[in-house]
Amino acid sequence: MAHRFLTALPVYNEVNHVGGVVAEVRRYSPEVLVVNDGSSDGTAEALAQINGIHCLHHPHNLGYGAALRSAFEFAVEHGYEVLVTIDCDGQHEPRRIPRFVAACAGWDIVSGSRYLKQYPGDSAPPADRRRINELLTAEVDRRLGLNLTDAFCGFKAYRVEALKRLHVTETGYAMPLEVWAQAAAARLRIRELPVPLIYLDEKRSFGGSLDDAKIRLRHYREVLDRAMAAAREGLQTCRGECAG
Repeated sequence: MAHRFLTALPVYNEVNHVGGVVAEVRRYSPEVLVVNDGSSDGTAEALAQINGIHCLHHPHNLGYGAALRSAFEFAVEHGYEVLVTIDCDGQHEPRRIPRFVAACAGWDIVSGSRYLKQYPGDSAPPADRRRINELLTAEVDRRLGLNLTDAFCGFKAYRVEALKRLHVTETGYAMPLEVWAQAAAARLRIRELPVPLIYLDEKRSFGGSLDDAKIRLRHYREVLDRAMAAAREGLQTCRGECAG
């Protein structure tokens, strides 16, 4: 296992979950970062009552991808070896954190998959979210030459040296697609670990019109196209500079 790792939680309006989830995460991770993405429901006040963790506060809601970008920058700046990311909505099991950290030996990104293996008591995912995940995962695999089964799971471990090769610009829930495009272009070593499929009754908003599944699917495809084009351009620029 890595000598020094950090577990980061992107948080937006999770006042009902944040205390319990952070307490559970701390059982398995000696260092914890919470990125409070402009919460307005008392989350910031709840975090102020928790000692011994790192907190970053966005002045207003910037998006899921922006919160993870802040976590990436923090991990690089403070010299961690591995960064684990885990959601704060109760859908991920913190007890699996050490397994993700250990799995980073020899790999750059270890990504959770809710579809790699079935667990007793798995939830049934919302139909539109499952369909979009299946479609986008298949497109990511075909277009990037990857072998993923779940392109959108937020439970991941990153080797921090590899994070330095990612330049995240997507601020919303499409951010993983940009990560996959850049990771494939950089030839990062990627593996998946199975995790249980846990969906809670609470409804997630993807933000405005993106709550419409058709619009969200179109947006995700646009992000993937843009990320692949940018990654290709970056590679060509690098090759030109290296050749020069």
